[in-house]
Amino acid sequence: MSDKHIDARGQKCPMPLLMAKRGLRDMPPGGVLELLATDPGSTRDFQSLQRLAGHSVESITLSDGSFRHLITKAAS
Repeated sequence: MSDKHIDARGQKCPMPLLMAKRGLRDMPPGGVLELLATDPGSTRDFQSLQRLAGHSVESITLSDGSFRHLITKAAS
């Protein structure tokens, strides 16, 4: 279950990452952001976000070839 949804399908790198960062800004720690993307590079970008910012990220490939990223905001 997510607290906020962002549809970044059709957006090219780095837009899905920037949209996620913007979406996470006003969420409380532990909040879950669901972001849908079609850019294959988004998976790599969100792995970096997890490593650098400490957010928990779960990425899956959907049957239509798009990606679903669930990002749990880290404690500040």
